Amino acid sequence: MSKQVWELHRIAGGPFDIGRQLGELARPVFGAYMQQSDAWRAVQAWRGHAFVQHLRDAARVHCPAQLAELDGLAAGLGWSADDIFLWNCRGELVHNAPDGCTTFAAVSQGNSNTLIAHNEDGDPFLLGKGMLVDVQPEGKPGFISFYYPGSLPGHTFAANRAGLAQAINNLRIRQPATGVPRMLLARAVLDQRSLDAAAQLLRDTPRASGFHHTLGAAGDARVLSVEATAMRCSIETVVGVSGHANHMIHPGCNDEPQIVTDSSRDRQSRVGVLLEARGKQSDGAALVDMLHDKAPAGLPIYRDDPHDPDGENTLATALFDIGSDGVALRVHAQHAVVFETFIARAAA
Repeated sequence: MSKQVWELHRIAGGPFDIGRQLGELARPVFGAYMQQSDAWRAVQAWRGHAFVQHLRDAARVHCPAQLAELDGLAAGLGWSADDIFLWNCRGELVHNAPDGCTTFAAVSQGNSNTLIAHNEDGDPFLLGKGMLVDVQPEGKPGFISFYYPGSLPGHTFAANRAGLAQAINNLRIRQPATGVPRMLLARAVLDQRSLDAAAQLLRDTPRASGFHHTLGAAGDARVLSVEATAMRCSIETVVGVSGHANHMIHPGCNDEPQIVTDSSRDRQSRVGVLLEARGKQSDGAALVDMLHDKAPAGLPIYRDDPHDPDGENTLATALFDIGSDGVALRVHAQHAVVFETFIARAAA
């Protein structure tokens, strides 16, 4: 059933052991990755800060399994747990964190499936170094996810064996709060067994900064657009076809300070143009084509400029085709299909 060019790395066990295996997987590339990272240089200034300890305390209370995975990840990398926690809190500590992304979603109409399509934009250092992991925690659904070396899976694109699909877009929140760091919360979503459970987790958990979550689920006709931020959790049900870049756009978002980069503004504007022109073409090929768009003016949705002003390039494009019995995942890299599989929905 599956065809792949990218290798799928299978990982299983308890939380700490899963993290240790993720760290071992990332170890060959992680040192060089950090050495060239401006974000890591900025994050190190927060070593020993009381706010970081408050974030860790909140994670221990609300997401203990994810925190244990993070400590295991540090052990597998051979780095200190404090430094790996810092790195996974970069969205809280560096407000202009270099993680991008654009997401389209198309709600099922008639006999068609629900679709979520996503560009994963990140550090150009990782071009050609993409990794996919199949994580199988004890007592949880388990999931397949894109994996950034040294970061908890879940803050990119993923689908679990309960049929839940998630795509994440960075939001650059200027005023973080004491709460669960967004990367641990995004990872915790992948342990949920339904769309409603995922939404409740995001709504009820105190949040330290913000992500945009696009959520769909096998056997559920809805797609949710969730701006889960330090100040609020705004949940909208997608109607027709929608698109989201890297800043808050839901009504009322102006009350929360955020950074809107030129790239995010241009991509969101281009999303609107494309949806106006092509929005009724909601098949997967059309969504992927829009994610590969190079705008005639402004900064493009598909990012391959080595001098991108946000320091990001498109590392992968994912298409989730969500039916009643599971989720088909296809991944493109530099326009070529590099992985595809079907993630069957397991019985509850």
